[in-house]
Amino acid sequence: MVFRLPLFRKRMPVSARPSTGSVEFKLLCLVARPEPDLGEARKILSAGVDFGELFRLGEYHGVRPQLVESLYRMSWEVVPEATRNTFENFRRVHGARALLVTRELCRLSEVFAKAGLRFATFKGPTLAALLHGDVSRREYVDVDIIVPKQQIDDAERLLGGLGYRAADGTQAYRQAFLAHLRQYAFVHPDSDLAVDLHWSFTGTHVPFPLTPAAVWQDLDTVLIGNRAVPTPSIENLALLLAGHGTKEAWRCLGWTCDLATLIDRYPDLDWLGIHERARAHRCGDTILLGCAMAQELAGTPVPRPLLGLLEKSDRVRSLVARLAGDLREGLPDPAEQENFSDFHLCERRIDKIEGALRLALTRTSGDYDAMKLPQILWPVYYATRPFRLAAKALTALGRRAGS
Repeated sequence: MVFRLPLFRKRMPVSARPSTGSVEFKLLCLVARPEPDLGEARKILSAGVDFGELFRLGEYHGVRPQLVESLYRMSWEVVPEATRNTFENFRRVHGARALLVTRELCRLSEVFAKAGLRFATFKGPTLAALLHGDVSRREYVDVDIIVPKQQIDDAERLLGGLGYRAADGTQAYRQAFLAHLRQYAFVHPDSDLAVDLHWSFTGTHVPFPLTPAAVWQDLDTVLIGNRAVPTPSIENLALLLAGHGTKEAWRCLGWTCDLATLIDRYPDLDWLGIHERARAHRCGDTILLGCAMAQELAGTPVPRPLLGLLEKSDRVRSLVARLAGDLREGLPDPAEQENFSDFHLCERRIDKIEGALRLALTRTSGDYDAMKLPQILWPVYYATRPFRLAAKALTALGRRAGS
């Protein structure tokens, strides 16, 4: 018999998006921060909340473990019994899922090491252990592994030998239409466990504050169970979390709280040095933006060395106001952000222009879906892509004009 656990979603469907301006979101901000503010949380609970909305919102933002733990610490005050049962059932299932993912991470770590493949793991149980000392204290759905680019094929073969199958077509298809993303997804059919295999941290069309070379130069380890697993150093993790959150327009409160917790747990980091490293890759604003979001939503003070830089950056302060406002008032339309939120990584207009041109000339899975050609004709997509993008743009303009 195969033991299966539900694969938690990373995104809620459009119909389940949270309502605007909710007290439930404010409550999540209070309980998901590094040191939960249970006093203010009690006041909100006493005034009344929609617990169904609270759970759905917690699911979207990936902070249900923090929410359930805080409700438990408040002795489940004013929580209806049926709702409490739902939350406690989630905690049991999530705990079992976390152990399953953690066990698989240890197995992958052992197999990769024996095969002589260099790798590091980040996010998932690794980040939970580093920030919270407990693999069940964060919500996650997969294992993220980075390997050197030249070892991608070896890593794919190793995963295949362990029963994993590519989530997106054949190797030729992935290399033609997905390689610009610099990561591939693999799923184990018997357990629904997923592995995201990276060789970099963002697409080829935008900069990023952390390079793979910097990861390999400064690896740490984290103890997962009884196994020491390689992971980026804390300084590199700060760059990675800030870059990832910015790339995704900080749409998930959990990402903000991850960075807030890192700031809180590691107060002696050289934040000026971290900012300078990001600035060298034309991404210095990602550090300021991430720290400012952590203060705005999680109450974690911006590291003192960065205060002067933040005060001088109109761009970052404007982004914070807009992005935090979007979260408080309801989520923006994902369709508007598709393929464009990662341009927040670009500090300079020229980087945005170059990135847009590069993306316009890059074959993607959307080109194949729009016109499925045999492999021998795939080079044609280089010529058809600009016309397809132009047609999409004109359609979007027509819809806006009609509305």
